[in-house]
Amino acid sequence: MTGETIVALDLWHLKLPVASRRDHGIGSVAGAVEVVIVRLTSESGAVGYGEASPWSVFTGTPEAAYAALDRYIRPHVVGARVGDIAAIMGNANKAVAFCTDAKAALETALLDLAGRIAGVPVSALLGGRCRETIPLSCSLADPDFGADLALIERLKADGVGIVKLKAGVQDHQFDMMRLDRLAADHDDLDVRVDYNQGLSPDEAAGRVYDVAMMDVTFIEQPVRFDQFTLMARLRETIDVPLIADESVFGPEDMMRAVAEGICDGVSIKIMKSGGPRRAQAVAAIAAASGLSAYGGDMFETGLAHLAGAHTIAASPAITLGCEFYQAKYYLVDDILTEPLPYEGGAIRVPDGPGLGILPDEGKLAHYAVATTVAA
Repeated sequence: MTGETIVALDLWHLKLPVASRRDHGIGSVAGAVEVVIVRLTSESGAVGYGEASPWSVFTGTPEAAYAALDRYIRPHVVGARVGDIAAIMGNANKAVAFCTDAKAALETALLDLAGRIAGVPVSALLGGRCRETIPLSCSLADPDFGADLALIERLKADGVGIVKLKAGVQDHQFDMMRLDRLAADHDDLDVRVDYNQGLSPDEAAGRVYDVAMMDVTFIEQPVRFDQFTLMARLRETIDVPLIADESVFGPEDMMRAVAEGICDGVSIKIMKSGGPRRAQAVAAIAAASGLSAYGGDMFETGLAHLAGAHTIAASPAITLGCEFYQAKYYLVDDILTEPLPYEGGAIRVPDGPGLGILPDEGKLAHYAVATTVAA
């Protein structure tokens, strides 16, 4: 069945409105986020979808992801067999450097298509499930802390017990004030802190030490991605686990991170690694080295969340939950035909074939700023 040939590759570049501004250490997002959706069609008419969720200051631009898929990767996909995922991805890696979000979209679409043809979920193609639900974490990044406090009440009503405070944008006093408030009013929450590379070398040690005294679960990526030596020094000065995000894209980076001792754990994102299978390789290297892992995200729709959820479901090493909250708590309108299954503060991984839920093609057309779709 997966010997079918792929006959079409279609693309949508979407601009999706969001509910608020969000401040991260390396940049802010407001008004809208942009993603690229790819659809693969087989000779029988079966379809599979994937999503590239880039951010210009992190993985790249939507324009680059669109061009990578449309111009450079397309010739290696159309005419290939659905089941030859390793070969297709190998050719895509040779055809264009980097563009990990575009490659994540491609591999997701290939897995979705193969799963739908075979009648099995993507998690089965990734090794089979070790969990059915994944605890959900939601980031607090609104410059209006009052808005985040209101969001916390909504989260707790929904059973969400994990939050991650985005720090290092405003001054240190603002970050400490928010942590004090969370400790005083919401001591039942699992609180994590993420700097998104926001600290300079001269201020990092003092600020990270202060935050470590606040009984947080972990501190994530306080300094620039390439400051491995400084990350290792910071790790030695605190008792709280230090997590790498921007420093670790793929398995190669994970091996260096282990060798240089820069972290106690890692954020796994298919948009960084270039697809679910490389994300699993990152997690496996971390676990073999005694490090923890959780499922991070970019500015994603429910489609990318589904890909991440299936990846985590089939990855025993990713034990610290996921951050797939954007579809419900940040986007004004998600693109799936039915809501992502949140329940009891967790995401339930769908049982249906492929990713389990299709995108709404009417919404793809509505939010598109560019398309390449066969007539």
